[in-house]
Amino acid sequence: MIVFTLGLTWTLAVLLSLLDGRKHPVGGIALGGLAAGFAGLLVLGWEVFTNGPVTMVAGGWPPGVGITLRADALGVTFAVLSVGVILIALAYEAVSGIESRTFPALAMFMAAGLTGLFLTGDAFNFYVFFEIAMIAAYALTGYGERARQLRAAFIFAVVNLLGSVLFLIGVGALYHLTGTLDMRMIAERVAAAQPNAALLTAVAIFVAFSLKLGLFPFHYWLPAVYTGVRPSVAAMLSGALANIGSYGLLRFGGELLPQELEMGATALFVLGTTSIIYGALQAVSRRTMTEVLAYSAIGQVGYILIALGIGGPVGFAAAVVYAIINSLNKLLLFLAAGLRGWMVGAAFAVGAFSVAGVPPAAGFLGKLVLFQASLAVESVALVALIFIGGALSFVYSFQIYQRVFWKPQARAYKISPSTARLLVAGVAGLLLFAGAWPEPLLALGQRAAAAVLLGGAP
Repeated sequence: MIVFTLGLTWTLAVLLSLLDGRKHPVGGIALGGLAAGFAGLLVLGWEVFTNGPVTMVAGGWPPGVGITLRADALGVTFAVLSVGVILIALAYEAVSGIESRTFPALAMFMAAGLTGLFLTGDAFNFYVFFEIAMIAAYALTGYGERARQLRAAFIFAVVNLLGSVLFLIGVGALYHLTGTLDMRMIAERVAAAQPNAALLTAVAIFVAFSLKLGLFPFHYWLPAVYTGVRPSVAAMLSGALANIGSYGLLRFGGELLPQELEMGATALFVLGTTSIIYGALQAVSRRTMTEVLAYSAIGQVGYILIALGIGGPVGFAAAVVYAIINSLNKLLLFLAAGLRGWMVGAAFAVGAFSVAGVPPAAGFLGKLVLFQASLAVESVALVALIFIGGALSFVYSFQIYQRVFWKPQARAYKISPSTARLLVAGVAGLLLFAGAWPEPLLALGQRAAAAVLLGGAP
């Protein structure tokens, strides 16, 4: 199934690049192919959660020599999540009429890059797939070819190239310290490496992923990009591509460099707290929906840093659960930014309640696991921070709902009302379902956390 999912997405990405994506049959092929790849990931996930991690070495080479592909609970969870987000965003754009011949191919290339990234067990190939997904994102950011989209694409390319350089430096340093690029072997050997060198390597990797997540103080690029792109592209960037940062911090921090992650716990708490408060206060002061959502994205990833700082089974599980819910929240809210109507207003309200952590939306579960993680380390300050952040999230969500959906004269993008609204309503229904039946999501977080702590072992 690893070969099937990777091979299908790569083959379709190449074939679609030769076709005109503005034609409806091409969009249908892209949607059908991506749906098949998503189904393959679901089957792979069932295999992983039933029988344990799946590992293979490309080309029949012996382990440690050939390129390792590995599907464990953490990787397959993020792969299913990210490809699912891209699938919904692509369907959203397809029903409105795709305006660029390259859009379906670029969405497929992003899906292929992210799938490979989450299913590789090799640090250098993580970087290769990383860059493939990022190149597709650069091009998608300019989708629409208007001045604001081109400006956003330029900003996104420059900042993320900086992050890519830092990450490549980190990968090279890991190879220098351990003599291998296999992630499992790195985890085994890095404990014997020189502590100062390992710590500097961890800092370089952390800064690289922080740029991708848009954490404070690396956030300066994010509002300009998220407010400049189309709703479907913003949904892909915030709901799928940003998962590279969350996954990377869990994989490289929790699995490969756990001692360095523990040493940096205080810094994680400080940066996470600053991101939460800064993002929420900036969102409260903004007036347009896209600006509010952009600054909200900065604040929401701060919670993931807090969970990583707590660490251990409870902290890592909370980070996974919150990352999943945050991706779905951003998918729903950014897609709703291009629509109007009572159904969209109701769906947006669900997303707003989820961001604020109000039941019955799934966001309540995300805040709850963070509360439990904070109580596990007996930190009253973290409990208060989560409560204050949720209250501020409720304020800016209510403000933007009042300004946008209580004004019938507000304009929307010209897209197909019925199908697009149903897609948005479907995502809202998924958030309500996850909030009403939280056990599968909690179990998913626990299994993914175990994969981090055990290095992918069953």
